[in-house]
Amino acid sequence: MSDVLTAIGLMSGTSLDGIDLALLKTDGEDIVEAGPALHVPYSRDLKVWVRRSIKAALEGRDGAAEIGKAAGEVTAAHVSAVEAFLDQVGLKRKDVDVIGFHGQTILHRPRTQPDSVGRTWQIGDGGVLADEIRIDVVSEFRSQDIAAGGEGAPFAPIYHRALVAGMAERPECAVGVINLGGVSNITYVPESAGPINLVAFDCGPGNGLVDEWLELKTGEPMDKDGALALAGSVNEEALRMMLLSPYLRRKPPKSLDRYDFKLDHVKGLMPEDGAATLTAFTAACIQRAEEFFPELPGGYIVCGGGRHNPAMMQALRERLDAPVVPAEEAGWRGDDLEAECFAYLAVRSLKKLPLSYPMTTRVPRPMQGGTFHRAPI
Repeated sequence: MSDVLTAIGLMSGTSLDGIDLALLKTDGEDIVEAGPALHVPYSRDLKVWVRRSIKAALEGRDGAAEIGKAAGEVTAAHVSAVEAFLDQVGLKRKDVDVIGFHGQTILHRPRTQPDSVGRTWQIGDGGVLADEIRIDVVSEFRSQDIAAGGEGAPFAPIYHRALVAGMAERPECAVGVINLGGVSNITYVPESAGPINLVAFDCGPGNGLVDEWLELKTGEPMDKDGALALAGSVNEEALRMMLLSPYLRRKPPKSLDRYDFKLDHVKGLMPEDGAATLTAFTAACIQRAEEFFPELPGGYIVCGGGRHNPAMMQALRERLDAPVVPAEEAGWRGDDLEAECFAYLAVRSLKKLPLSYPMTTRVPRPMQGGTFHRAPI
């Protein structure tokens, strides 16, 4: 096996906006060379099926027909997306060593007690993808971590470390990498230490609650440019009540499901004040995360869709006592980072390198992961 492999990473997040694809050449350690990327939106029908499958999973209806239907549709959408990507960038199948297929999360329930068993569920069939595309696939990245007693998330920290190490001007301080997806999570990258010293966990909601509020109140899928939040005022009492969440006091590693936080405390607010309060809540949860770091980072790099929201970035800058910059200012591709990550993790999986660590997912030891699906010859 060559030291440097060519991988395609596939990521479809809890926001259900679609599939991110990214090409990466990497040795699964410190060599990271990003290639082309593509975003393929989910169709309206696919979103409906995935939402139905999430509802069924949350209700414990594991054998529900809508879950099977959604799984098939998600797989087919990824097959089409990969075919479009190969065609668009002019790649032949033989040029790609492996595909990292995350799948679509419909349930994430990490263990809550030492003697309990957690569960994480990503729909999408890696074997079918390998058969249809005729490229080897690695999927089910989180299952072994959960089975060993880990949280099953977050899985980006090892890739964040590689990116920080590869920066042209490596910061002479610890760096916090914030990802603002449906949920917010953070990676604490020490100034000089190996993967075992990474600290990472889910902080609280990311864009998820704000998106849910906008859809409820305006019918829009998101607070575009933070306009609604910027027009409103934070309701301090609602914010105070939300910050009483027991999750925020739990010591990391810890992880969340997209649906663990509710809109109950803002339901009586005007649309703009609700948006402002929920945006402030996301930032406040990230501020609270600082309590769990060995020392405060000297700067923060923000990835994920939330970095496009000026209200969210403003709220973070007001609450964090260090420079806060979007991924692009660090030389990273903020929209493609998670897809790149699963390309990177697929290569690590092939090389039997750990994907998660005790201080990133609470797994008892550095843990390998991923299920390999060989493509037909």
